[in-house]
Amino acid sequence: MKHLFVVNPVAGDGRNIAEKTEEIRRAAQAHGLDYEIYETVCRMDAAEKVKREAQLGHELRVYACGGDGTLNECVHGAAGFRNAAVTHFPCGTGNDFIRMFGDDAALFRDLDALLDGTVRPLDLIDCNGRKCINICSVGIDARIGGDVHKYSKLPLIGGSGGYVVSTAVNVFKGINRRFRVKADGYEADKKLALICVCNGRFYGGGFNPTKTAMPDDGRLEILIANGVTIFKLATVIGKYAKGEYADLPELITYLPGRKIEIESDATFSINVDGEMLYGTKASIHLIPEGINFLCPAGMTFFRDAK
Repeated sequence: MKHLFVVNPVAGDGRNIAEKTEEIRRAAQAHGLDYEIYETVCRMDAAEKVKREAQLGHELRVYACGGDGTLNECVHGAAGFRNAAVTHFPCGTGNDFIRMFGDDAALFRDLDALLDGTVRPLDLIDCNGRKCINICSVGIDARIGGDVHKYSKLPLIGGSGGYVVSTAVNVFKGINRRFRVKADGYEADKKLALICVCNGRFYGGGFNPTKTAMPDDGRLEILIANGVTIFKLATVIGKYAKGEYADLPELITYLPGRKIEIESDATFSINVDGEMLYGTKASIHLIPEGINFLCPAGMTFFRDAK
């Protein structure tokens, strides 16, 4: 078995990466592993590296050493390979996917627990061919996320300020956009604020739109927000961020399902596990048991959820 540690050298703004890499090396040697530490050099490099390794056919365990973007690339590269399993050794700032696991999330920071972990099949989302494990969304949240880096690089604004500026700019441009949507039991052609497709529970640095999504239950949880005016925006965001969508049935529609088609006459932003795609169509569907996921030793989340 080969253990591949995929390190994003700029995760968390590059802080502590050298220290994390040395921690990985010590743990791998102490366990007597056949291992490789691979530093990514560009976007989607992790996906290509993982795919190349998986194609060799040997048993492979992949550790995404970065944030949610690194995890997404490793998942995309390993999807469909039964000889490969992926997990997250968080070195980023968001680490939204593993927040779902509550107290168990801390175990992902314990290399010994990861190295002694067990493999479990989890579902995936396919969005226009891009695989993701957590959340895919379209609408104002994706527009804000896609523009953050553009503003955070400006003088006197910085990282967190980028979110504030991006939110203000995109709200000013208009909260809603016209979409044609077809899903299980739902069809619409109208202006919508956002469409969120959940396999996991957290995204955007802590937004928790659903408290019940499970990444191994063979279904997606879809939330569609419409009729959101600037006067209702704060209320909707407050409820949406805490998974209290049921309090606003006239504004937020909840759909359990396995697929959704979204189209628009104009190009729109698509958030895929925090990474951005762009197009006039988003074809999204569930891939049951699409990835082998390495759960750290001592994890109780799935047992307790049954």
